[in-house]
Amino acid sequence: MCKHILNVQAAIRAPCCKKWFDCAECHAEKEDHELAKTVEMAFLCKKCKKAFRKDMTRFEEADEFCPNCDNHFVVEAKTPQQVIEFEAEDARVDARGIRDERMQYLDTSDIDAFVDQLG
Repeated sequence: MCKHILNVQAAIRAPCCKKWFDCAECHAEKEDHELAKTVEMAFLCKKCKKAFRKDMTRFEEADEFCPNCDNHFVVEAKTPQQVIEFEAEDARVDARGIRDERMQYLDTSDIDAFVDQLG
């Protein structure tokens, strides 16, 4: 499983070492040599688990599908994103995470003064 591309649909066989990798970054992490360039690439479909070759000099839109199972293996890559999340208790039980603490400093006993403060 590739940690660089979350939705990889086909593995690629590196022409330099004849090993299968999910992406070029996976090859760079695991091997001590540079990935060799080639015009004919070998793919392994993740859906049907069958290998096939494609000539990259004549690559067309119809070549974006596995010839064995029609799996669309050329898709926009989804890379992992760091997400900052706010974890709190259920707001129905403990609403401290959504309460505006600035409201405690307003004097709401006199409604006219409160409206004047708002402008």
